[in-house]
Amino acid sequence: MTSGALMRAVVRRGPALVVDDLATPEPAAGQVLVRTLCCGICGSDLHAVHAMETMVALSARTGEPGLIDPARDIVFGHEYCAAVLDHGPGTDRRLKTGTRVVGMPVVPTPRGFETVGYSNLFPGGFAQQMVLTEAMLLPVPNGLSDVAAAMTEPFAVGEHAVAESDAGADTVNLVVGCGPVGLAVIAALKARGLGPVIASDYSPARRRLAEQFGADEVVDPAADDPHARWAALGVPHSRTERSLLAMTGGTGKRAVVFECVGVPGVIQSLIERVPVGTQILVVGVCMQTDSIEPFLCINKSIALKFVLAYTPDEFAATLRHIADGTIDVAPAVTGEVGLDGVADAFAALGEPDRHCKIVVRPGT
Repeated sequence: MTSGALMRAVVRRGPALVVDDLATPEPAAGQVLVRTLCCGICGSDLHAVHAMETMVALSARTGEPGLIDPARDIVFGHEYCAAVLDHGPGTDRRLKTGTRVVGMPVVPTPRGFETVGYSNLFPGGFAQQMVLTEAMLLPVPNGLSDVAAAMTEPFAVGEHAVAESDAGADTVNLVVGCGPVGLAVIAALKARGLGPVIASDYSPARRRLAEQFGADEVVDPAADDPHARWAALGVPHSRTERSLLAMTGGTGKRAVVFECVGVPGVIQSLIERVPVGTQILVVGVCMQTDSIEPFLCINKSIALKFVLAYTPDEFAATLRHIADGTIDVAPAVTGEVGLDGVADAFAALGEPDRHCKIVVRPGT
């Protein structure tokens, strides 16, 4: 439902982003109305501007209900920090008016689960106001800035990827791609005290960010081969090497690789180069058809695992890590814009040496 009041928002109409006035939504049962304080631009948003139709078509092939019509208005934004304005019926009002909140961008409806920011019915954080599910919201700890709190969602993606991996005291961990997703993975690994963590990216700016987030070694793959480090770090490369090590009572370390690029050909290149027994976590989102050679995976006993999003517990843990300083998200945020600057920000984020994460402030 909507009220008669209007709010400003950045709207996807076809492949264009336009600033327009929309009706302010009204909270239904179990929902709250919030004022958006800030919202990060996600890499998925960059894809969705021009490829929302493809995203919807691919999602339909996974058996998910078709809840999005790409021909209708969509307001992006799911990495938000907001302040509670009003409560819908049936809410327990545990979050008082004015409370700053973050939360998983999910709204249960009779049709299925709507995703705030990827919905025709629930505008995201590139709007001045949103309707969110009360049960999904967490209060922002005192002292934590709006921008830092908004980074909970993207960094929870890294938390989930690491939680789903075999990374531990006996692994050497390679992060391929040091954009926001790769940085979130590095942060989650270091929050657990794990290492060594090797980070690989062609962009000098992103390699510097990887160092700030705690990567133990940073590699420019144009000048150096990240896979040349496995042996020196105690990871046997071939089945023969591992067998010879076992004959002397050794086990060696294992390799865990996080693919955070999402470009065709990257998975295959990793399969060819990683040591025997490697686990590859695919975290980067590739929407194009890709190809691999399964025989190589079989012969090298490679485990491929694809991961998505995060659990409520992982989201809450990420907020705690940011609030207590275990993860310093500040280096990842490289710009802020108002609604009128969103379209230009989308273009700027295509230059990895210029920006990492840009935050939108709908009130400015």
